[in-house]
Amino acid sequence: MTKHVYLIALGSNQRHPQHGAPRAVLAAAAARIGRKLGRVRAMAPVIETDPVGPSLRRYANSALLLECDLAPRKCLRKLLEIEARFGRVRRGQRWRSRVLDLDIVLWSGGIVAQPGLLIPHPLFRTRDFVLGPAAKVAPRWRDPVTGLSLTHLHARLTRPRRLPR
Repeated sequence: MTKHVYLIALGSNQRHPQHGAPRAVLAAAAARIGRKLGRVRAMAPVIETDPVGPSLRRYANSALLLECDLAPRKCLRKLLEIEARFGRVRRGQRWRSRVLDLDIVLWSGGIVAQPGLLIPHPLFRTRDFVLGPAAKVAPRWRDPVTGLSLTHLHARLTRPRRLPR
């Protein structure tokens, strides 16, 4: 069977009745991913970030490297099942508070463009809360679209810029 490697972004900004605070939710989600999907090679330290959109609660964010034999569509389906088991409801307002958010950012097979599944994740290059943790676990992984490493993409995103005159 073919082994694939996925870079998965994790986020949470709501308590879970069993697992507790968002940081603990991410740890529990990573453990479940390892049990249900494959081997978690590495997980980035959890960072806290401001929300995107209307949510008022800060997020706990991380990223992990998953090694498994699942094709991208099946991997996504399993990740969505894990989100649902943690209480994620996918309806209503976009970017609202959530117990758990799991996104496939990159995979070792390159590019996937299917209805409902785009890899690389279309917004990951613009999000420090994804690139920061991703660069910690896979600094030399190259974006198949730009050819740049995650470290380079993160540096470009976070470099100081001159103020307009």
